[in-house]
Amino acid sequence: MTAGIRPGRQQFPASMRFFHWLMAAAVLAMLGIGVAMVASLADYHRLVSIHRPLGILIVILVVIRFVNRQFSTLPPFPPTMSARERFVAHASELLLYALLFVQPLVGWGMLSAARYPVALWGSLHLFPILPHSVMLYGALRKAHTILAYTLFFAFIAHFGAVLFHTLIVRDRLLSRMVPWRVRAS
Repeated sequence: MTAGIRPGRQQFPASMRFFHWLMAAAVLAMLGIGVAMVASLADYHRLVSIHRPLGILIVILVVIRFVNRQFSTLPPFPPTMSARERFVAHASELLLYALLFVQPLVGWGMLSAARYPVALWGSLHLFPILPHSVMLYGALRKAHTILAYTLFFAFIAHFGAVLFHTLIVRDRLLSRMVPWRVRAS
């Protein structure tokens, strides 16, 4: 028997559900902090001190999630999903993984290029991953913004698709990922 789902189970393994919801909370917090950083100069430094380590946490979580996914058996898609919807769901999952991995690295590279320290906690700092360059900093800052909007729209599309399937199609798609255990129907 493969790791993950027992016969008849229609849910993701508990580890995948745990990391999914932990990552969702971190991403929502990060998006909120990002918006607040742009909107409020008064709280900027306090927000940045949360934003940077949270970004590194997201990179770590996405790697853990991706590795965990490789060793887990996934529940089947509901029969209500067409082949095209299944393809889009899989492609959007890969897009989200890529964005959640690349976005924090671009932020780290941007700060490295500007010679800004990436403080994680107290005096614990990350090493620079790129050389100092004002031009590189500018390009990465723009890329960081574009990736943030792309991540936001991908997150909204993911959330919207789940809501559509849960509330309109009523195919119990959400029950595959809810944090609590659901009995097979």
